[in-house]
Amino acid sequence: MGHEVVGRAIKVGSQVTQIQPGDRIGLGAQASSCLQPDCPQCSTGHENYCPHMVNAYAMPYPEHQGGGISYGGYADYVRAPAHFCIRIPDALASTDAAPMLCAGITVFSPLRRYGAGPATRVGIVGVGGLGHFCILFAAALGAREVVAISRTSAKRADALAMGATRFVATDEDPRWPDTHRASLDLIVCTVSDPRMPLNGYLALLAHGAIFVQVGSPEGDLPSFSPFAFITKDAKLAGSCIGPPWEIEEMLRFAAEKNVKPWIQLRSLKDANQVVVDMEKGRARYRYVLVNEKHANA
Repeated sequence: MGHEVVGRAIKVGSQVTQIQPGDRIGLGAQASSCLQPDCPQCSTGHENYCPHMVNAYAMPYPEHQGGGISYGGYADYVRAPAHFCIRIPDALASTDAAPMLCAGITVFSPLRRYGAGPATRVGIVGVGGLGHFCILFAAALGAREVVAISRTSAKRADALAMGATRFVATDEDPRWPDTHRASLDLIVCTVSDPRMPLNGYLALLAHGAIFVQVGSPEGDLPSFSPFAFITKDAKLAGSCIGPPWEIEEMLRFAAEKNVKPWIQLRSLKDANQVVVDMEKGRARYRYVLVNEKHANA
């Protein structure tokens, strides 16, 4: 869709101070929001929850920001408000930083917000574009346990290499909800299949644990028993990308901890085939499109 864009600034507005021409910058899934001082979200650093959020692709900018359309990054040049353009740390390669700008922040934000660290047992449902980032970041945050949960064991070796300490294959062990019951303090669910075994996932919540849904199912989530939360003082939460300040924090953290996504580089001219391959589940684990005309910029 043309989000997660990294390039060089070639021109900046007269009131822009934080970015200079020549800076290497990134634009994630969000290109703008209302940015009004009376907006409860924008005025408190939660621009990603503004009801007037503008995606990085195929959405109109507000009239008070000059109007026009956000066209995304399948292009040689992109125009976007400086507030949402993030400087990339020197220690991060552009190809590594790009997929962090949406996929990375989608999981980094709830991990940080809900305290993933040495005292926390973290479960990650799905080992894909989002899930692999979640494993990498949970491990880098020093989580006490990092448990990858997938349908089959096909990605077990990859997950362990990324930093998982345990792997659960739900289709291969009919007793998995009992075997791993009440063993996790935080679960981040990255899958978007509405047929997910949700009640099984909830059985893994320990007392006071949190289940965060970041995958976006096209249909409704499966029904679940409220006692999965009532009897454990557990919580159900959702999370959507992150604001600019948190993306900056994530990039600094990734540079400091040498977090490197598992990516495959493809040419921008092959974008249509890349989408087909992605839909067929061939990505391991994020495709990054390279615009050869500007690859050395």
